[in-house]
Amino acid sequence: MAIRIFNLRGVPDDEAEDIRDLLQQDNIDFYETPAGNWGMSVPSLWLNDESFAPRARALIHAYQKERQLKAKADYAQQKLAGEHRTHVDSIRENPLRFVIYMIIICVLLYISTIPFINLAQAA
Repeated sequence: MAIRIFNLRGVPDDEAEDIRDLLQQDNIDFYETPAGNWGMSVPSLWLNDESFAPRARALIHAYQKERQLKAKADYAQQKLAGEHRTHVDSIRENPLRFVIYMIIICVLLYISTIPFINLAQAA
C-alpha cells in the first residue's frame, strides 16, 4: 500500500527537487501527485513500499535539519553584515504603500465595528 512521505504544498522548488534527488540516490521508489489544475489536490511524494518509510523519513528529517541550520546561519550572517530586511526598511522603501494599507485597515476596522457601536447606542 502506498504511503505519503512528503507534502509538497508550500515547499520551495529547490527543496522539493533536493528531496526527490535524495530519495532517488538512496534507491527509494516513490511517485509524485501534482496539485492539479486548480490546486485542489494535495501535491505529495508517495512511497510504493511502506517498508522504506522509516529510512525515507530519516533522510528527509536529516535534510530538513541541515537546511534549517544553513538558513539560520545565513540569516545570522546577513544580520551581522546589516543586510537583512526589516519591516522598517520596507516602510522606508515605499511609504505611500504603507499609508494606503493603513487607511484600508482603518476603513475595514470601522466598517466591521460600527454595527456593534450602533447596537450599543440603541440599547
